[in-house]
Amino acid sequence: MDATTRTMRGRAGAAVRGVLGAVSLVGGLTWILLNLAAPRPVTDMIVGLVLTAGGLVLLMPHRVPLPGRATAAATLVAGVGGTLAGLVAQGAQLGGMWVYLVTRGWPSAWLSRAGLGGDPATARQVAEQSGWQVDVVNLAADLYFWAVAGLLVVAAAGVARRAARIPQATLQP
Repeated sequence: MDATTRTMRGRAGAAVRGVLGAVSLVGGLTWILLNLAAPRPVTDMIVGLVLTAGGLVLLMPHRVPLPGRATAAATLVAGVGGTLAGLVAQGAQLGGMWVYLVTRGWPSAWLSRAGLGGDPATARQVAEQSGWQVDVVNLAADLYFWAVAGLLVVAAAGVARRAARIPQATLQP
């Protein structure tokens, strides 16, 4: 690879890092503000803080250097792994006259199935026999959240490694 290609890739990477950092920072702060009185305050604060911290890391390459391959691997593994692990979280709701809704996914429910019936038992039975539906927007949000979480793990490991290399000054009495 020649120098011109490396320079262009470096600039493109910096531009992508800057855009994703700005979107994550503003999105995370907005998420926190919009969900201060949300029904799931702990989950929503975790999402907001992870996105905000990820945005700050991406916007400060001079303070938090990220190794390219390790960061790409960590974001890919964390994005897919975290999203799939989030399927363990299940929610069920009964509402209306009568709707039974089952959802899966964390922090956003992206897999669901529902049933409608004349009574709660029928609604639940219909829901259990129906197929699962994928919410693509929530799936993308989950993938992004977990990818940013993976990026934060790489950043924390890099900061810890740098701190371990810096010799500590000792105080003399």
